[in-house]
Amino acid sequence: MPSTGQNPLEGEQQAVRRYELMLVLKPDAPDERAAAVIDRTTRYVVASGGQIVKVAPWGRRRLAYPIERYREGSYHIVVFESPAEAIAEMERSLQITEDVLRYLVTRAVKPVKARRDAAASGDDMDIDMDLDADLPPAEDEEDDDDVVARIDESESEAAPAAID
Repeated sequence: MPSTGQNPLEGEQQAVRRYELMLVLKPDAPDERAAAVIDRTTRYVVASGGQIVKVAPWGRRRLAYPIERYREGSYHIVVFESPAEAIAEMERSLQITEDVLRYLVTRAVKPVKARRDAAASGDDMDIDMDLDADLPPAEDEEDDDDVVARIDESESEAAPAAID
């Protein structure tokens, strides 16, 4: 029986998944502090058994709505692979960091083409779903009598609904 403080899964291979972290930092934060937040986050991912795939600064962008009286934010994307257990602690750390306006961690899903290639090569034998079920029909598969004229959104001049 492991003693207190030891990881019970130590020595076992933990399943890692790919995640994307979107950070919105205060626009008036100095570059050194923004770099420190990103560095601390990436060091935590590596220390928890993950690896960094990509760090991409998006720069300053206008926010959709004001957050803490800020109209702009400094956006950064971090793509990483990590065990699922490490995400909660990383989110807690980001939540109490003053320079972070918003953050969002999402699990990256493999594209359908990659899943189809894996199924064709036999690498992933536990696929229970029909890979074509979540794809729209190809344009040449449509019936000729059911063809509806497609109007691009930019071509339509929809007026707002009238209020009686």
